[in-house]
Amino acid sequence: MTFPERLAIASANRHKLREILEICADWPVEWITVETHPGPWPEVDEPHEDYLANALEKGRAVAAALGVPALADDSGIEVDALGGAPGPRSARYAGPGASDAENRRRLLSALKGIPGSGRTARFRCVAALVWPDGREVHAEGVCEGVLLRAERGSGGFGYDPLFVPEGWERTMAELAPAEKHRISHRGRALRALRELLVHRGG
Repeated sequence: MTFPERLAIASANRHKLREILEICADWPVEWITVETHPGPWPEVDEPHEDYLANALEKGRAVAAALGVPALADDSGIEVDALGGAPGPRSARYAGPGASDAENRRRLLSALKGIPGSGRTARFRCVAALVWPDGREVHAEGVCEGVLLRAERGSGGFGYDPLFVPEGWERTMAELAPAEKHRISHRGRALRALRELLVHRGG
């Protein structure tokens, strides 16, 4: 198992596409995305309450549709005061089709009255690489931190303006892309996946 020559990214999220391409800039592959390839790109729901299952669902669908290996991930924010919610439902926390801003507002409302010491949380990401012949490999990344009572910063996306990573005083949305990628859940998951490919190759 090693790097495929061509690799499709199973996502239509422009923010996520940019992050993956930046984090994986050193991968020796030809990238295929919704912005560079006409498809057909399948529309895939994320029906599972499990990051890996959702990532594999997306990866398998795109690998089958395009006939090339596909990279997919699923991620979310897990808030201790909410019993780990919203987790895999983070992108739909405020309802189907909710915007990032709507999801953040709902999270702030759910945490109203929770003191700073009780606002611990983590971002979790599971990245999976799926081949059309059924081979699969996956890795996980986690970034611990705390949630603020108000948004700060204009970078990133999702819950980034509310999340201060452990050891930092800035939110994810206030970090430069290179800083964020170095510590983020997605950066850690994709680098771990790369190591699996390197060490399983040959």
